[in-house]
Amino acid sequence: MPLPLVAAMVWKPHVTVAAVVFRDGKFLLVEEETDAGLAFNQPAGHLEENEALLDAVVREALEETAYHFKPTHLVGIYNWKHPVKGMTYLRFAFAGELRGFDAGRQLDDGIVAARWLTIDEIRESQARHRSPLILRCCEDLLAGKRYPLDLLVHYA
Repeated sequence: MPLPLVAAMVWKPHVTVAAVVFRDGKFLLVEEETDAGLAFNQPAGHLEENEALLDAVVREALEETAYHFKPTHLVGIYNWKHPVKGMTYLRFAFAGELRGFDAGRQLDDGIVAARWLTIDEIRESQARHRSPLILRCCEDLLAGKRYPLDLLVHYA
C-alpha cells in the first residue's frame, strides 16, 4: 500500500559532522569540488544510518584528509539553511587531535586536497567557503568554546 502523501512531505534536516582541527596556528580544511566550483570546508559529511556522531566525524576526517582524528570536545551545534538549495543542515562540530596520517590513502571523490590555513587566510577566502559555518566554527574554537563529549548519548 503506498504511503500517504503527507508522509512523503515531512521536513527533515541533513545531519552533518565536522572536524575542527587547529595545530601550529593553522586550521585543517579541505578544498573540494562543488557545483559552484572549488570550495573550502572543514573535513565534514553526513551522519549515516545507525552511526554515532563521534564515529561519523572520525570517519569523515579520515576519508577526506587521510588523518586519523580523535575528537576531544564539541565546539558547537549549528543550524543553517542553505539560501539557494533551501536545505537545512544541523552540524555537530568537534575539536580534536590528529593521531597519525595514512599517506597512501586515496581521498574521497571531489576532495582536491587537505589544506592548512591561518584564521586570516580563512577570513580572506570566505567567498570560497561551502557555508558560513566554516569561519564560525573556527572562530568559536578560538573563542574557547569546548563542551564535553558526554553531552552526546548514542543508543545503538
